[in-house]
Amino acid sequence: MVDGRRRRSLQFWWLMFWANITLLHSCLEQREGVARGVALASAPAVKLLVEDDQVIMQNGIVKLTLSTPKGRVLGISYNGVENLLETRHHEKYRGYWDLVWGRHETTDLLEATRYNVVMETEDQVEISFTRKWNVSLGHRMAPLNVDKRFVTLRGSPGFYTYAVLERPNRAPAFDLKELRVVLKLESDKFHYMAISDRKQRLMPMPEDRRTGRKLDYSEAVLLTKPINPQFKGEVDDKYFYSVDNIANRVYGWVRSDPSIGFWMITPSDEFRTGGPFKQDLTTHVGPNLLNMFVSGHYAGDDLALKFKNGEAWKKVFGPVFVYLNSHNNSKNTPYSLLWNDAKQQMLNEVLKWPYTFPHSPDFVKPYKRARVSGQILVHDWYSF
Repeated sequence: MVDGRRRRSLQFWWLMFWANITLLHSCLEQREGVARGVALASAPAVKLLVEDDQVIMQNGIVKLTLSTPKGRVLGISYNGVENLLETRHHEKYRGYWDLVWGRHETTDLLEATRYNVVMETEDQVEISFTRKWNVSLGHRMAPLNVDKRFVTLRGSPGFYTYAVLERPNRAPAFDLKELRVVLKLESDKFHYMAISDRKQRLMPMPEDRRTGRKLDYSEAVLLTKPINPQFKGEVDDKYFYSVDNIANRVYGWVRSDPSIGFWMITPSDEFRTGGPFKQDLTTHVGPNLLNMFVSGHYAGDDLALKFKNGEAWKKVFGPVFVYLNSHNNSKNTPYSLLWNDAKQQMLNEVLKWPYTFPHSPDFVKPYKRARVSGQILVHDWYSF
């Protein structure tokens, strides 16, 4: 009898907790909506410029340049800087989606063969870059239909990107082992990295890895002749900057002169593999900014997506938000100001999830989703 009352009491307070969370969520959404409406009233319209081999999306804050029809990210302009990406890289490797698939772990840059402007208004421009697979292509590319999307919103200091991957009916069996977005930033300007309140620092240069000594595996390098002497004797390894999915919400780099923060924001885990305590990569020397959606890091091949002949499959990955910030009239803004602002923007994005703006019919809008509540009972039979 006592246990029954306690159970009902706990259920009552649990329901009250979620009722208050829902009310708070609603109030914040309404308050944010008013603020956003005021901002939109004075913000420039989103514009699209179509050229021979590229398209430019701009909203008066950020300018995003994409190649056509392949859908590579060629340039990101913000706060007077013409391109925040590393232009010394070939345009193929500045900003891109890619995946690793098959027994031979082949890398596919998911380059599209056509593009389409699916939405163009003063408030939003969304572009779709697509590629269809057919059996005649053999093993030259992953057997998937690809739809990469980029979205610019009015008054937004950044852009969104997401992808819809679909396995065609006649596609052969195969494993999808890794899927990610990669952005490579100016190496001579972006020196400070932040992935959490406690994990942020000045970073070595790419040259430091080239002049260093490789250790037992290629990712780990002993820095023997770094440009900045303070790094001498350190080991650089991209796995140092891994984060649990549950905490993997915002991370990025800060540029110097002028000070600009460049951040990757992921508002939900629903499109990542491995669960909340799966670790994955975020940033590393380059400076590189990643967003990992599928990987075997820290887990192995068991987390690969394995498809059999005739198995139908489709999934939306993202949207994720590339957020840019700066501080008024300051060439040497304290890193903490930009980091704290990025965290606040991350919270705003989490509150807006699931988004209402994606134009793909495959992204399930909020009004078509349901909320599941209840109890999970776990019986540990090994304890008996």
